[in-house]
Amino acid sequence: MKKIPYGRQTILEEDIEAVVKVLRSDFLTQGPEVTAFEQMVAEYHGARYAVAFSNGTAALHAAYHALGVVEGDEIITSPMTFAATANGAVYCGARPVFADIDAATNCICIEQISGLVNEKTKVISPIAFAGYTVDLKAIREIADEKGCSVLYDAAHAIGSKRDGTFGMEYVDAAIFSFHPVKHIAAGEGGMVVTNREDVYKKLLLFRTHGITKDPQLLEKSDGGWYYEMQSLGYNFRITEMQCALAISQFRRLEDNLRRRNQIASIYEEELKNTDSIGLPPSVGYQILTEDSASVRDLHAYHLYTITAQNGEKRKQLYEYLHENGIMAQVHYVPVHLHPFYRDRFGYSAGDCPVAEDFYARELSIPMYHGMSEEDQEYIIDVLKKF
Repeated sequence: MKKIPYGRQTILEEDIEAVVKVLRSDFLTQGPEVTAFEQMVAEYHGARYAVAFSNGTAALHAAYHALGVVEGDEIITSPMTFAATANGAVYCGARPVFADIDAATNCICIEQISGLVNEKTKVISPIAFAGYTVDLKAIREIADEKGCSVLYDAAHAIGSKRDGTFGMEYVDAAIFSFHPVKHIAAGEGGMVVTNREDVYKKLLLFRTHGITKDPQLLEKSDGGWYYEMQSLGYNFRITEMQCALAISQFRRLEDNLRRRNQIASIYEEELKNTDSIGLPPSVGYQILTEDSASVRDLHAYHLYTITAQNGEKRKQLYEYLHENGIMAQVHYVPVHLHPFYRDRFGYSAGDCPVAEDFYARELSIPMYHGMSEEDQEYIIDVLKKF
Protein backbone atom coordinates (compact mmCIF):
# COMPACT_ATOMS: atom_id res chain seq x y z
CA MET A 1 0.00 0.00 0.00
CA LYS A 2 1.20 3.49 -0.85
CA LYS A 3 1.94 5.62 2.23
CA ILE A 4 1.42 9.38 2.25
CA PRO A 5 3.40 11.11 5.04
CA TYR A 6 2.07 14.11 6.96
CA GLY A 7 5.09 16.07 5.71
CA ARG A 8 8.22 15.48 3.69
CA GLN A 9 11.03 17.20 1.80
CA THR A 10 11.05 17.83 -1.93
CA ILE A 11 14.54 17.46 -3.41
CA LEU A 12 15.13 18.47 -7.03
CA GLU A 13 18.14 17.88 -9.25
CA GLU A 14 19.21 21.50 -8.77
CA ASP A 15 19.39 20.87 -5.00
CA ILE A 16 21.64 17.87 -5.52
CA GLU A 17 23.87 19.82 -7.91
CA ALA A 18 24.25 22.62 -5.34
CA VAL A 19 25.44 20.15 -2.70
CA VAL A 20 27.79 18.38 -5.10
CA LYS A 21 29.33 21.73 -6.05
CA VAL A 22 30.19 22.34 -2.40
CA LEU A 23 31.64 18.84 -2.02
CA ARG A 24 34.03 19.70 -4.83
CA SER A 25 34.94 23.06 -3.31
CA ASP A 26 37.53 24.11 -0.73
CA PHE A 27 35.06 24.53 2.15
CA LEU A 28 32.79 21.99 3.82
CA THR A 29 32.18 24.18 6.87
CA GLN A 30 32.55 27.87 7.84
CA GLY A 31 32.64 28.98 4.21
CA PRO A 32 30.78 31.31 1.82
CA GLU A 33 27.55 29.29 1.60
CA VAL A 34 26.80 29.89 5.29
CA THR A 35 27.19 33.64 4.91
CA ALA A 36 25.16 33.71 1.68
CA PHE A 37 22.28 31.79 3.27
CA GLU A 38 22.25 34.03 6.32
CA GLN A 39 22.09 37.12 4.13
CA MET A 40 19.24 35.72 2.03
CA VAL A 41 17.06 34.91 5.02
CA ALA A 42 17.81 38.19 6.80
CA GLU A 43 17.00 40.30 3.75
CA TYR A 44 13.79 38.40 3.00
CA HIS A 45 12.45 38.96 6.51
CA GLY A 46 13.66 42.54 6.95
CA ALA A 47 16.29 41.70 9.57
CA ARG A 48 19.70 43.34 9.98
CA TYR A 49 21.46 40.15 11.12
CA ALA A 50 21.14 36.39 10.81
CA VAL A 51 23.18 33.58 12.33
CA ALA A 52 22.78 29.99 11.13
CA PHE A 53 22.99 27.03 13.53
CA SER A 54 23.22 23.26 13.34
CA ASN A 55 19.50 22.86 14.06
CA GLY A 56 16.46 24.75 15.30
CA THR A 57 16.94 23.64 18.90
CA ALA A 58 20.49 25.04 18.92
CA ALA A 59 19.09 28.28 17.48
CA LEU A 60 16.57 28.50 20.34
CA HIS A 61 19.23 27.76 22.96
CA ALA A 62 21.51 30.42 21.49
CA ALA A 63 18.73 32.99 21.23
CA TYR A 64 17.74 32.60 24.89
CA HIS A 65 21.40 32.93 25.87
CA ALA A 66 21.88 36.02 23.70
CA LEU A 67 18.81 37.63 25.25
CA GLY A 68 20.37 37.22 28.69
CA VAL A 69 18.41 34.27 30.08
CA VAL A 70 20.27 32.80 33.07
CA GLU A 71 19.73 30.62 36.12
CA GLY A 72 16.65 31.71 38.07
CA ASP A 73 14.95 33.55 35.21
CA GLU A 74 11.53 32.68 33.77
CA ILE A 75 10.24 32.72 30.22
CA ILE A 76 6.61 32.63 29.10
CA THR A 77 5.59 30.44 26.19
CA SER A 78 2.81 28.23 24.86
CA PRO A 79 2.50 24.53 25.75
CA MET A 80 1.32 23.78 22.21
CA THR A 81 4.72 23.42 20.62
CA PHE A 82 7.58 20.99 20.25
CA ALA A 83 9.51 20.64 23.51
CA ALA A 84 12.54 22.50 22.11
CA THR A 85 10.85 25.90 22.53
CA ALA A 86 10.84 25.45 26.31
CA ASN A 87 13.96 23.27 26.48
CA GLY A 88 16.13 26.08 25.09
CA ALA A 89 15.33 28.16 28.16
CA VAL A 90 15.84 25.23 30.53
CA TYR A 91 19.33 24.75 29.07
CA CYS A 92 20.05 28.28 30.33
CA GLY A 93 18.75 27.45 33.80
CA ALA A 94 15.37 29.16 33.42
CA ARG A 95 11.85 28.03 34.30
CA PRO A 96 9.32 27.93 31.45
CA VAL A 97 5.90 29.32 32.41
CA PHE A 98 3.04 28.24 30.17
CA ALA A 99 0.18 30.46 29.08
CA ASP A 100 -2.74 28.52 27.65
CA ILE A 101 -3.62 28.79 23.97
CA ASP A 102 -6.35 30.84 22.36
CA ALA A 103 -8.93 28.47 20.84
CA ALA A 104 -9.44 30.91 17.96
CA THR A 105 -5.80 30.67 16.79
CA ASN A 106 -4.18 27.72 18.62
CA CYS A 107 -1.38 30.20 19.44
CA ILE A 108 -0.55 31.65 22.85
CA CYS A 109 -3.43 33.40 24.64
CA ILE A 110 -2.22 36.99 24.70
CA GLU A 111 -4.71 37.96 27.42
CA GLN A 112 -3.01 35.57 29.84
CA ILE A 113 0.53 36.82 29.33
CA SER A 114 0.37 39.99 31.45
CA GLY A 115 -0.86 38.09 34.49
CA LEU A 116 2.05 35.66 34.28
CA VAL A 117 4.84 38.24 34.03
CA ASN A 118 6.76 38.90 37.24
CA GLU A 119 10.19 40.22 38.28
CA LYS A 120 11.80 36.95 37.12
CA THR A 121 10.37 37.05 33.60
CA LYS A 122 13.09 37.66 31.01
CA VAL A 123 11.55 36.59 27.69
CA ILE A 124 8.12 36.06 26.13
CA SER A 125 8.29 33.34 23.46
CA PRO A 126 5.22 33.10 21.19
CA ILE A 127 4.97 30.31 18.61
CA ALA A 128 3.48 30.58 15.14
CA PHE A 129 1.64 27.29 15.50
CA ALA A 130 1.21 25.48 12.15
CA GLY A 131 2.29 28.68 10.36
CA TYR A 132 -0.39 31.01 11.80
CA THR A 133 1.28 34.33 12.61
CA VAL A 134 0.62 35.35 16.19
CA ASP A 135 -0.18 39.00 17.01
CA LEU A 136 3.39 40.13 17.68
CA LYS A 137 2.46 43.79 17.96
CA ALA A 138 0.20 43.09 20.95
CA ILE A 139 2.89 40.94 22.58
CA ARG A 140 5.51 43.67 22.02
CA GLU A 141 3.31 46.15 23.87
CA ILE A 142 3.17 43.82 26.87
CA ALA A 143 6.92 43.19 26.72
CA ASP A 144 7.69 46.91 26.63
CA GLU A 145 5.38 47.56 29.56
CA LYS A 146 6.89 44.76 31.61
CA GLY A 147 10.53 45.13 30.54
CA CYS A 148 10.84 41.76 28.73
CA SER A 149 12.34 40.63 25.44
CA VAL A 150 10.38 38.84 22.72
CA LEU A 151 11.75 35.69 21.08
CA TYR A 152 9.53 34.57 18.20
CA ASP A 153 9.56 30.83 17.50
CA ALA A 154 8.79 30.95 13.77
CA ALA A 155 9.95 27.39 13.04
CA HIS A 156 6.58 26.81 11.33
CA ALA A 157 6.28 30.21 9.71
CA ILE A 158 9.12 31.21 7.42
CA GLY A 159 7.75 33.71 4.90
CA SER A 160 4.50 34.30 6.81
CA LYS A 161 3.02 37.78 7.27
CA ARG A 162 0.55 39.68 9.43
CA ASP A 163 -0.53 43.22 8.54
CA GLY A 164 1.96 43.19 5.68
CA THR A 165 5.06 42.29 7.67
CA PHE A 166 6.87 39.30 9.12
CA GLY A 167 7.14 41.24 12.38
CA MET A 168 10.83 41.92 12.95
CA GLU A 169 9.92 45.38 14.24
CA TYR A 170 8.14 43.74 17.18
CA VAL A 171 10.65 41.09 18.26
CA ASP A 172 14.17 41.02 19.69
CA ALA A 173 14.90 37.82 17.78
CA ALA A 174 13.13 35.13 15.75
CA ILE A 175 14.17 31.57 14.94
CA PHE A 176 13.62 29.28 11.95
CA SER A 177 14.04 25.54 11.46
CA PHE A 178 15.21 23.73 8.33
CA HIS A 179 14.22 20.19 9.32
CA PRO A 180 13.07 18.07 6.33
CA VAL A 181 9.35 18.55 7.02
CA LYS A 182 9.72 22.35 7.11
CA HIS A 183 9.37 24.69 4.12
CA ILE A 184 13.12 24.67 3.50
CA ALA A 185 14.85 21.33 4.04
CA ALA A 186 18.54 21.39 4.91
CA GLY A 187 18.58 17.97 6.55
CA GLU A 188 18.87 19.78 9.86
CA GLY A 189 19.57 23.44 10.50
CA GLY A 190 18.27 26.51 12.23
CA MET A 191 18.71 30.27 12.20
CA VAL A 192 18.26 33.29 14.45
CA VAL A 193 17.41 36.65 12.89
CA THR A 194 17.62 39.89 14.86
CA ASN A 195 17.93 43.65 14.51
CA ARG A 196 20.00 43.95 17.70
CA GLU A 197 23.77 44.14 17.23
CA ASP A 198 24.43 43.05 20.82
CA VAL A 199 22.35 39.91 20.32
CA TYR A 200 24.08 39.21 17.00
CA LYS A 201 27.56 39.37 18.55
CA LYS A 202 26.56 37.00 21.36
CA LEU A 203 25.08 34.55 18.85
CA LEU A 204 28.33 34.44 16.88
CA LEU A 205 30.36 33.63 19.99
CA PHE A 206 27.88 31.08 21.31
CA ARG A 207 27.84 29.19 17.98
CA THR A 208 31.61 28.68 17.94
CA HIS A 209 32.82 27.68 21.41
CA GLY A 210 32.75 31.29 22.63
CA ILE A 211 35.84 31.86 20.48
CA THR A 212 36.57 34.92 18.35
CA LYS A 213 39.34 36.13 16.04
CA ASP A 214 37.70 39.53 15.51
CA PRO A 215 40.51 42.11 16.08
CA GLN A 216 38.00 44.57 17.55
CA LEU A 217 37.01 42.08 20.26
CA LEU A 218 40.39 40.63 21.19
CA GLU A 219 42.02 41.68 24.46
CA LYS A 220 45.39 41.49 22.72
CA SER A 221 46.90 40.05 19.56
CA ASP A 222 50.02 37.92 19.18
CA GLY A 223 49.62 37.64 15.41
CA GLY A 224 47.23 36.71 12.64
CA TRP A 225 46.77 33.25 14.09
CA TYR A 226 45.62 34.47 17.51
CA TYR A 227 42.15 33.75 18.91
CA GLU A 228 40.46 33.99 22.29
CA MET A 229 37.74 32.05 24.05
CA GLN A 230 35.85 34.88 25.73
CA SER A 231 32.79 32.98 26.99
CA LEU A 232 31.52 29.43 27.24
CA GLY A 233 30.01 28.50 23.91
CA TYR A 234 29.13 25.41 21.92
CA ASN A 235 29.92 23.87 18.57
CA PHE A 236 26.58 24.72 16.96
CA ARG A 237 27.96 25.37 13.46
CA ILE A 238 26.04 24.44 10.33
CA THR A 239 27.83 22.95 7.31
CA GLU A 240 28.40 24.35 3.83
CA MET A 241 26.49 21.40 2.32
CA GLN A 242 23.41 22.15 4.41
CA CYS A 243 23.49 25.81 3.48
CA ALA A 244 23.99 25.09 -0.22
CA LEU A 245 20.92 22.84 -0.12
CA ALA A 246 18.99 25.46 1.84
CA ILE A 247 19.90 28.25 -0.60
CA SER A 248 18.68 26.16 -3.51
CA GLN A 249 15.44 25.44 -1.66
CA PHE A 250 15.03 29.05 -0.54
CA ARG A 251 14.87 30.19 -4.16
CA ARG A 252 11.61 28.21 -4.41
CA LEU A 253 10.08 29.46 -1.16
CA GLU A 254 7.42 31.58 -2.88
CA ASP A 255 6.30 28.59 -4.98
CA ASN A 256 6.36 26.44 -1.84
CA LEU A 257 4.12 28.86 0.07
CA ARG A 258 1.77 29.23 -2.89
CA ARG A 259 1.36 25.45 -3.22
CA ARG A 260 0.74 24.98 0.52
CA ASN A 261 -1.91 27.68 0.41
CA GLN A 262 -3.53 25.98 -2.57
CA ILE A 263 -3.61 22.65 -0.72
CA ALA A 264 -5.13 24.36 2.33
CA SER A 265 -7.85 26.03 0.26
CA ILE A 266 -8.81 22.69 -1.32
CA TYR A 267 -8.97 20.99 2.08
CA GLU A 268 -11.15 23.79 3.44
CA GLU A 269 -13.53 23.75 0.50
CA GLU A 270 -13.90 19.96 0.46
CA LEU A 271 -14.11 19.41 4.24
CA LYS A 272 -16.04 22.48 5.43
CA ASN A 273 -19.37 20.64 5.48
CA THR A 274 -18.01 17.55 7.21
CA ASP A 275 -19.68 17.83 10.62
CA SER A 276 -17.36 15.45 12.46
CA ILE A 277 -14.17 17.29 11.44
CA GLY A 278 -13.10 20.74 12.67
CA LEU A 279 -10.90 22.85 10.40
CA PRO A 280 -7.88 24.95 11.46
CA PRO A 281 -8.08 28.71 12.08
CA SER A 282 -7.70 30.79 8.94
CA VAL A 283 -9.79 33.87 9.69
CA GLY A 284 -8.26 37.00 8.16
CA TYR A 285 -5.68 35.14 6.07
CA GLN A 286 -5.58 35.47 2.32
CA ILE A 287 -4.84 32.48 0.10
CA LEU A 288 -1.59 33.11 -1.75
CA THR A 289 -2.11 32.78 -5.49
CA GLU A 290 0.39 35.23 -6.96
CA ASP A 291 3.37 37.16 -5.57
CA SER A 292 3.38 37.26 -1.77
CA ALA A 293 4.24 40.98 -1.90
CA SER A 294 0.56 41.66 -2.66
CA VAL A 295 -0.67 39.68 0.38
CA ARG A 296 -0.85 41.38 3.77
CA ASP A 297 -1.82 38.34 5.87
CA LEU A 298 -0.13 35.10 4.86
CA HIS A 299 -0.47 31.73 6.61
CA ALA A 300 2.62 29.59 6.00
CA TYR A 301 0.74 26.26 6.48
CA HIS A 302 3.55 24.15 7.84
CA LEU A 303 0.80 21.92 9.21
CA TYR A 304 -2.85 21.41 8.35
CA THR A 305 -4.54 20.54 11.63
CA ILE A 306 -8.03 19.11 11.85
CA THR A 307 -9.91 18.20 15.02
CA ALA A 308 -12.23 15.33 15.87
CA GLN A 309 -15.24 15.59 18.18
CA ASN A 310 -13.41 13.99 21.11
CA GLY A 311 -10.33 11.97 22.01
CA GLU A 312 -11.87 8.60 21.20
CA LYS A 313 -12.96 9.78 17.76
CA ARG A 314 -9.49 11.19 17.15
CA LYS A 315 -7.93 7.82 17.95
CA GLN A 316 -10.35 6.05 15.63
CA LEU A 317 -9.65 8.53 12.84
CA TYR A 318 -5.87 8.26 13.36
CA GLU A 319 -6.02 4.48 13.08
CA TYR A 320 -8.40 4.59 10.11
CA LEU A 321 -6.15 6.94 8.18
CA HIS A 322 -3.05 4.85 8.91
CA GLU A 323 -4.87 1.70 7.81
CA ASN A 324 -5.50 3.48 4.52
CA GLY A 325 -1.90 4.60 4.04
CA ILE A 326 -2.32 8.18 5.28
CA MET A 327 0.36 8.79 7.92
CA ALA A 328 -1.40 11.48 9.94
CA GLN A 329 0.38 12.75 13.06
CA VAL A 330 -0.53 14.53 16.30
CA HIS A 331 0.97 17.97 17.10
CA TYR A 332 1.78 18.20 19.94
CA VAL A 333 1.74 16.57 23.34
CA PRO A 334 1.49 19.76 25.46
CA VAL A 335 4.95 20.46 26.87
CA HIS A 336 3.77 20.80 30.48
CA LEU A 337 2.39 17.23 30.41
CA HIS A 338 5.73 15.58 29.63
CA PRO A 339 7.16 13.63 32.60
CA PHE A 340 10.25 15.84 32.73
CA TYR A 341 8.19 19.02 33.09
CA ARG A 342 5.84 17.46 35.61
CA ASP A 343 8.72 16.19 37.74
CA ARG A 344 11.08 19.16 37.38
CA PHE A 345 8.61 22.05 37.57
CA GLY A 346 5.46 20.58 39.11
CA TYR A 347 3.12 20.99 36.15
CA SER A 348 0.09 18.74 35.84
CA ALA A 349 -3.01 18.04 33.78
CA GLY A 350 -5.51 20.88 34.03
CA ASP A 351 -2.91 23.67 34.01
CA CYS A 352 -3.69 24.60 30.39
CA PRO A 353 -7.17 23.22 29.69
CA VAL A 354 -7.64 24.72 26.21
CA ALA A 355 -4.34 23.30 24.97
CA GLU A 356 -5.10 19.95 26.57
CA ASP A 357 -8.52 19.77 24.90
CA PHE A 358 -7.01 20.71 21.54
CA TYR A 359 -4.32 18.05 21.91
CA ALA A 360 -6.94 15.41 22.71
CA ARG A 361 -8.74 16.08 19.42
CA GLU A 362 -6.01 17.30 17.03
CA LEU A 363 -4.71 15.45 13.97
CA SER A 364 -2.30 16.77 11.33
CA ILE A 365 -3.16 15.49 7.87
CA PRO A 366 -0.65 15.56 4.99
CA MET A 367 0.60 19.05 4.10
CA TYR A 368 3.72 19.49 1.99
CA HIS A 369 4.35 21.36 -1.22
CA GLY A 370 5.37 18.26 -3.16
CA MET A 371 2.05 16.48 -2.56
CA SER A 372 0.22 15.53 -5.76
CA GLU A 373 -3.36 16.47 -6.57
CA GLU A 374 -4.20 12.77 -6.77
CA ASP A 375 -2.89 12.13 -3.27
CA GLN A 376 -4.89 15.02 -1.87
CA GLU A 377 -8.05 13.79 -3.58
CA TYR A 378 -7.47 10.38 -2.03
CA ILE A 379 -6.97 11.86 1.45
CA ILE A 380 -10.19 13.86 1.16
CA ASP A 381 -12.11 10.83 -0.05
CA VAL A 382 -10.88 8.70 2.87
CA LEU A 383 -11.77 11.44 5.37
CA LYS A 384 -15.28 11.76 3.93
CA LYS A 385 -15.78 7.99 4.11
CA PHE A 386 -14.81 8.01 7.78
